[in-house]
Amino acid sequence: MGTDIYGFIECRWDRWLDEDDRSWCGAIDLDHLYNGRSYAAFGALFGVRDTASFRPLAPGRGLPPDASKEVRAFLEGWDTAHGTSWITWAELTSADWNELATDVDECVHEYRRGPDGSWELYGRNSSLTRFAELSGLSDPQVLYRAGRVLPEGTEWRDGDRLFRIGRLTRKQAVPDEEWGAVRAVMRTLAGIHGDEGVRLVVWFDC
Repeated sequence: MGTDIYGFIECRWDRWLDEDDRSWCGAIDLDHLYNGRSYAAFGALFGVRDTASFRPLAPGRGLPPDASKEVRAFLEGWDTAHGTSWITWAELTSADWNELATDVDECVHEYRRGPDGSWELYGRNSSLTRFAELSGLSDPQVLYRAGRVLPEGTEWRDGDRLFRIGRLTRKQAVPDEEWGAVRAVMRTLAGIHGDEGVRLVVWFDC
């Protein structure tokens, strides 16, 4: 059974208000911005179901003691939630997104030519039928986890695309194609509330 992520982007007024007025509010349900199931991203951000071996940015912090009423209402009675944590926009902006994973990714990487002719990551474990033909791998258990059995740097050139065994950068693990909407909303709110006044609160199920 797979693991799914849930959560809210929260914000609070940090400017011109007394301390007692700085309560957190649930701005938007994460479901409206992200509906994927990327374990590489879950691991790189929160240390949950890590498949690429990153030092997580915000592992296991639990529920913020000042969590918004929207978050508390959503979690009420949710007995199977786990991995609860949170991260501010300030922490996300200060992270090293070029950092390499400590281990080789178990998924094979497919690269395609970008506008400038350089290789750009297109997907992980994408086009596996073609990759199986090129690599000679046939066992599905090995095919889906080729990075566990093949040396780092092994490549298969296939016209204008390239298959490679290698490591992800943190940005590749949390790509804009999947997380861009989350970043955009947090960035917009931070322009109003400040970088420390916006955070993503998450939890996982199964």
